[in-house]
Amino acid sequence: MSASSPAGSHSEEVVIPPALHGTIELPAGARALVVFAHGSGSGRLSPRNRGVAAALRDAGLGTLLFDLLAEEEASDRRKVFDIGLLAARLEGAVDFAAAHPAAAGLPLGLFGASTGAAAALAAAAARPAMVGAVVSRGGRPDLAGAAVLQRLAAPTLLIVGGEDREVLDLNRWAQARMSCTAELAVVPGATHLFEEPGALGRVAQLAATWFRRWLTPGESDVAV
Repeated sequence: MSASSPAGSHSEEVVIPPALHGTIELPAGARALVVFAHGSGSGRLSPRNRGVAAALRDAGLGTLLFDLLAEEEASDRRKVFDIGLLAARLEGAVDFAAAHPAAAGLPLGLFGASTGAAAALAAAAARPAMVGAVVSRGGRPDLAGAAVLQRLAAPTLLIVGGEDREVLDLNRWAQARMSCTAELAVVPGATHLFEEPGALGRVAQLAATWFRRWLTPGESDVAV
């Protein structure tokens, strides 16, 4: 199902092969599209990712949120933590978005959370000509493996809560192994899920600025 508002925005429920449900939303005049990869135990309806996605759309960026696993797969812990499988699904979503009539030709970015961040990095490394930027929220980039991190080309922003100390150390380890442009942003006082007041808003602001900087050069000064 698709719909276009009088203002020119676009919202559509989609099915990405093999049978993964998602929603693509494009604000009027969208100049880029960000594909989301949720973390373990989550899905396309994650309130945190939906909140960040809404902020990105306010900044003029389209979003695609989808389930990395089918409903019957989500209870299989082996698949939940199978980074190779998740990355392959995300690569499929990138290919789908690139060919979708409403989004074709738009620069693409990836936003990954938790284990989804590792999948995003692996997918970006596998699609270097298609993925222009990556943002990780409370991610586990170390799970992508050193070989993937070393060949990653897309500019990458790693956002971690200041109180999420173990994950912060893992992100520093991953950043040290990246040869691409890679920055680490620490949100003071935030824990792993960024549930503290204002923390998730800061994540959205950082992500929007990063994607505008790398996907829409010359427009990164747009307020978000």
